[in-house]
Formats: sequence, C-alpha cells, structure tokens
Amino acid sequence: MKIRIGIMGYGNLGRGIECAVRQNDDMELVGVFTRRAPEDVETLTDVPVYHVDKLIEMKDTIDVLMMCGGSATDLPKQTVEYAKYFNVVDSFDTHAKIPEHFANVDASAMESGKIAMISVGWDPGMFSLNRLYGNVILRDGNDYTFWGKGVSQGHSDAIRRIDGVQDAKQYTIPVDAALDAVRSCENPTLTTRQKHTRECFVVAKEGADKARIEEEIKTMPNYFADYDTTVHFISQEELERDHAGMHHGGFVLRTGKTGLNGEHNHVIEYSLKLDSNPEFTACVLTAYARAAYRMNKEGMKGCKTVFDVAPAYLSPLSGEELRSHLL
Repeated sequence: MKIRIGIMGYGNLGRGIECAVRQNDDMELVGVFTRRAPEDVETLTDVPVYHVDKLIEMKDTIDVLMMCGGSATDLPKQTVEYAKYFNVVDSFDTHAKIPEHFANVDASAMESGKIAMISVGWDPGMFSLNRLYGNVILRDGNDYTFWGKGVSQGHSDAIRRIDGVQDAKQYTIPVDAALDAVRSCENPTLTTRQKHTRECFVVAKEGADKARIEEEIKTMPNYFADYDTTVHFISQEELERDHAGMHHGGFVLRTGKTGLNGEHNHVIEYSLKLDSNPEFTACVLTAYARAAYRMNKEGMKGCKTVFDVAPAYLSPLSGEELRSHLL
C-alpha cells in the first residue's frame, strides 16, 4: 500500500513536492489543497486540486499532509491546526522561533495521536544534522554555518508580506574572508554581520513609500536586522528577467582539535550546491513524510524534528538492503 500524500499550499515548494512524490514509488499524491479558487490553479501534472475547505473531510484518504506555506505567518497557525487531523511535515525555518513552534505543534499532535515533523529541509534540516554530527565527533571545536550565495524563500516571502511590496527576491551571500578563516582552522569568533550580507531586489507597488519599505526590511527582527542589508528597487520585468532562478546552497563546518595537547587540527565540511532551493527542500520533506508515516504506524505521536528520526525510517529500502548496499 502506498503512502498517500496531500499538499497544503501550491507555490514553489508545493510544485516541488508534486515532482518529488513522482520519484518515490511507495508514494502517491492524493491532491493539492489551496485557499485560491481550485479552477485557477494550474498544476504540473493531473493531480486533483481542492479548496482548503474540503481538506478535513478528506482526512481518511491522506496519510501525510505536506505543509507548504510560509514560515512568517502560515505555518505557525496551519501546522498546529492540521496536526489535529493529519500526520504533517513542515519546513518552518525561523530558527529563533523553533522552540515556540515545536511546543505549540507538539500539544496539538500529542492530543490527536499524530506525528508532526517540523523544520524539515536543508537548513533547518540536513544542516542541523551535520552540525550535530560534527559537534559530537569533534568535542573540542567550533561550529560554523554559511549560507549562499542564493535565494532564500523564507526571507523573500517575508519581504513580500510588507505593505506596498508587489514582489521580491532576497539573496544571502557568505563573506569569503570569514569562510577562508574557518577553513584555515583559525577558529575565528564571528558575529552574524561578519559572516553574511543580504541583498534584496524589490518591486514596489505603484505609489508605495519606498523609504518606509526599505526601513521595514532593514529593521525586521530575525530576518535582516542583524545583517548588512542592501535594498534595490527594480521593475517587475527586471525581476522576472534577472532573478527568475531559485538557486541556493551553503556550508556547515566543524573545526576541532585532538591529541593530548590539541596538536592535530581537523575540519569537517558538508556543502550543498542547489539549482532549485524549493525542489531540493521538497525532496527532503518527502523523505521525512515516509518517516512520519512509519513512526506513527509504530504508535509514536507528537512533534518531532530531524534529530528524532533514525536514518532507516527515511529510506524505502529494507534494513537488509541498507546494510548490504550503503553501510
């Protein structure tokens, strides 16, 4: 029996999930659920589209619901609400608010007996795992994470929610000098501002106060306030022509010392180079949907993160196949 997947929200991430499910033979897509008029939503395949009002009445036909809204305003409400009815997976990526989000979702999922996987993706997600692995292996050391250069979906979405903004793309850019210092085992102490810069390309609505928009961007807590941020106002045509891609990536490093006197240096580095941020994120969510389904079938419930999932739950292969081919 295949794992039945539903998609809540149909933007870049929702389209990525639609593609990712097709690459997993043990899954099938039940439908896309949207707040828009279903007849106005054009999907990549022939998957049915339903209005969100139909979602709860279809709860017995969906094993895992993929939450594809934004972290700024959608997921804090939607994941909590739908964990009352479904196993859910979300990509909540506001790092500072993860503990609060976890507590809210956990209360909902514990009551319903469902599994809710939050903050799944590549960061938080795959990068989180690599930070943990590096930390437990090199106990005398330092953690470093760099993102980009690439488009941040969450930060771009946060800009688009500002009054007067029509469209926007935001790029996160690592500072090369800081990255080189880490790789050289200099173990620098770096502030947030010293590690990255942020560059924003914004299409303002006609008559909008651009000075106010720029100030709101640069002072936005958890997103831009702690970074050197540059804001460019451009036309919609320029945005579509020059900033259509969704590439991203980054690096997780752990530097450490071993030996009686710390005489040997070591660097663990994990990197990603992504042509499509949302499509790669969707692939990670899809693997964790399998884990959520399996864990709930075994009687587990409540909110989980990538730290709580044994790797074998992610794979369609059996334990014997994993030991034979990947161990």
